[in-house]
Amino acid sequence: MALFETEVGGSDSKILREPLAFVEEFMPKMSTEQKAAALQLFKVRGDLMVGLGATKRAATEYSAAAILAPDDDETKAKRAKLESSDKLQKDADSKVPVSVLTGFLGSGKTTLLNHILEAHHGKRIAVIENEFGEVGIDDSLVKGGSMAAEENIVEMNNGCICCTVRGDLIAGLKKLIKNSKKTGKALDGVLIETTGLADPAPVAQTFFADDFVQQHMRLDGILTMVDAKHIIQHLDDEKPEGVENEAVEQIAFADRILLNKCDLVESEEELKEVEKRIRAINEKVPIKRTTNSEVEMDFILGIKGFSLDKIIEMDDAFLADEHDHQHDSRVTSVGIDVPGEVVQQKLNDWISWLLKEKGVDLFRSKGVLAVKGMKQKFVFQAIHMLFANSMEGLWDPGEEKRCKMVFIGKNLNREELTSGFMKCMAGNTGGY
Repeated sequence: MALFETEVGGSDSKILREPLAFVEEFMPKMSTEQKAAALQLFKVRGDLMVGLGATKRAATEYSAAAILAPDDDETKAKRAKLESSDKLQKDADSKVPVSVLTGFLGSGKTTLLNHILEAHHGKRIAVIENEFGEVGIDDSLVKGGSMAAEENIVEMNNGCICCTVRGDLIAGLKKLIKNSKKTGKALDGVLIETTGLADPAPVAQTFFADDFVQQHMRLDGILTMVDAKHIIQHLDDEKPEGVENEAVEQIAFADRILLNKCDLVESEEELKEVEKRIRAINEKVPIKRTTNSEVEMDFILGIKGFSLDKIIEMDDAFLADEHDHQHDSRVTSVGIDVPGEVVQQKLNDWISWLLKEKGVDLFRSKGVLAVKGMKQKFVFQAIHMLFANSMEGLWDPGEEKRCKMVFIGKNLNREELTSGFMKCMAGNTGGY
C-alpha cells in the first residue's frame, strides 16, 4: 500500500493511518486503473481486519472502497455482512459497557469528558462524576450538551468512590439503568470520572461485588489521564509509611494511558523519559500522546480492554471484600462557596502570590467565579504553578452570583486560603 501511495503522490503512510482522508484527497488525481487498484487494496485490507477481529477498522477500509466505487456490489455485500455480525455481537452482549476515567489531579479528565459528551460519535454516554473536594465544581466545568438536559449526569460529592461511597456508586449505576429503561433510550456506555486521588481498584471491584451491576453492566476499561509535565514529580513523591502512591496505582491499573499536556513538555527526550517511567510500571499499556485531552473515541470507548486476570495478577487482594486503602493524610481539600463578586485585579494579585508561594504543595486549584463588571462566568484552573482561565457562559438573569473555589494539596492552611480569597471580594476594603 505504501508503494501505491507513493505512485499517486502521497506520503507519510496516510493511506494506512487515515484511509478515508487519503481517498478524499487523492481520488480526483487517480487514473481509472489506479482507482481500480485502490478499490482492491481497501477490500483486501478490510478482509484482513475482519480476520483479526478489528471490525471498526474493517468498516473504515470498506468505507474507503465504497467512496472509490459506490456501486460495487462486492463492497456492498462485505459492508452488509460486517454490519450484521456487529448487530449479533451487540445482541449477544447486551450489558452496558462502563469505563472508569482516572488520573492524578489536573491531568485533564474534565476536558476529556467534555470531548466525549460533545463528539459526534452517535453514542449515548452517561456520566457519573466523583471529586475529592467540599464544593462541587466539575458540574460547572462539564458543559454536558444534550445529556446534561436529560439528567443523566450524576455527581457524587460526599467523599472518594474508592473509600466511603461504593454504595453510592452502585446506586448511581442503578439509577442510570432504571432511567434508561423508563425512557426507552438505551445507553451505549457509562463513564465514571473518579477523583484524582482515587485508587481505581475498588471502583473496578464494584462490577464483581454487586449482582445487579454484574447483570446489567460490564467493565469496558480503565482509562488513565497522565499529566506529562508533572507525572514524574508525583511518581517520586515520598509517602508516609502505609500510604499508597495513587499516581503509581492509576498507571498500574490502566488499560489505556492518555499522556496529556504534551505541549507543556519542553523536549522529545523528556516525553520519552516519561513514557519510559510509565512502561516501568505498566509495560504493555497502549499510550496515546494528547494535547487538551483530544483523542479519537475508538481509543477510549468500546475497547473491551479490561482483563480481570491481569488485575488479579497485579493485586492478589483485589476480589477480597475489604480493600485496605488510605489517602495521604497530608493531602486535604479546602472549599470556598460565597455569594457576591470578586474584583479582578485583587484576584489576580492574590492568585499570583498564592501560586508563587504555595504552588509546589497545591496539586490543584479550580473555581467558577463571578467577577465584578463581567457578564460571563470566570473559570479558573491551576495545577501547581501552571495557571489557566477562560469564560464559560453568561450568568442567567436573576441567577445569584456566587464564587466557588476548591484547593487540593499538601499541608493547606484553611484560614489563610479563606481569608486571602475573601480580601478579593467586591466591597472588602482590604486587599493585596
